Amino acid sequence: MIQKTNSRKKHDLSQLIIPLAALGILIVFNLIRGIAIGDLGFFSITTRINNDGNMVLSGNLISIIDDASALAIIAMGMTLVTAACGGQDISVGAVGAISGAVFVKVLDAFGLDNISVLSIVVGLLAAIGVTIIFTLFNGTLVAVFKIQPMIATLILFSCGRSIAYMITGSATPQLNDKLINAIGKTIPGIPIPTPIFLVVIMALILGLVFKLTNLRLYTQTVGINQGAARLNGINPTAIKLLSFVLLGVCVSLASMIQVCRLNQLSHKTLLDAIEMDAILAVAIGGNSLGGGKFRLAGSILGSYIILMLTNTLNDMSVKPESIKAYKAIVIIIIVIAGSPAVKEKISAFWKKVHNSSRRAVAGR
Repeated sequence: MIQKTNSRKKHDLSQLIIPLAALGILIVFNLIRGIAIGDLGFFSITTRINNDGNMVLSGNLISIIDDASALAIIAMGMTLVTAACGGQDISVGAVGAISGAVFVKVLDAFGLDNISVLSIVVGLLAAIGVTIIFTLFNGTLVAVFKIQPMIATLILFSCGRSIAYMITGSATPQLNDKLINAIGKTIPGIPIPTPIFLVVIMALILGLVFKLTNLRLYTQTVGINQGAARLNGINPTAIKLLSFVLLGVCVSLASMIQVCRLNQLSHKTLLDAIEMDAILAVAIGGNSLGGGKFRLAGSILGSYIILMLTNTLNDMSVKPESIKAYKAIVIIIIVIAGSPAVKEKISAFWKKVHNSSRRAVAGR
């Protein structure tokens, strides 16, 4: 039992080697660059007074952690779908637009001039319910009809934003309210951005679910070998559908954060292109895109790495149209470094070095 526990801990740590190494490289690069130009402002954390008159933390690191919140939450859900189904949902951005449209529609029904805790809670629950319906549509195509996840989710990827437009029309109402600002930005008296707390809460909820249930084991078993899972009494279809349900909850929460952050709904730009960043966060986090074992902490780290890389390139005055190319190059390197083939060669190399050193010691 002790050996199994130690083995699992070693595997968990090995999964985090790539994201931790990537994060370390970015930190060292910015540190060296800061020393070279005589400006370490990238790492400075200060306080300032925001537009609402509240004192808040400010700085690149705070912005990175804050801006990555929606991506980190979606990456958690994407990790579960990837682990169970061996594929990715590329419709999360479009479904997020639908979720945002439902959230704003409910707030509008209650009255935008009188937004309350009740209207926000009802709006979020309605958004979660509708989003789960759409993610279950994707899940049914994948789990029941055995369609490859990326192909199955291409349908909503193509038409999801049109559905969002049908819900609210061309209206883009302004959500200028203290409660909305408290969700998307900061709570008065608390200098840390609220979205950061929402990431922690979502991670703790999922962690608690994994602790109290066998969901992690079942998800990994289905992702590794569906036949073996079925023989052990696990229903692969139910596990896959459940992973899409949890992804729906994550998408709804991320969508609400972005709507509250921007104080409005934009069908075209809400969570735009976030599906690609979410998939990359999962990959950078050391999780296999082919399914199986996973670690949410790795995906969350992957989200912060993507935002830190973007922020670094912006700080270097790289043109916006060139940032994606630079990101692609760096991400290709990270993903290749974490690929099974490279890991196998590195492992074989270290084993060879270890055996050579043992023989050298024995020869003395």
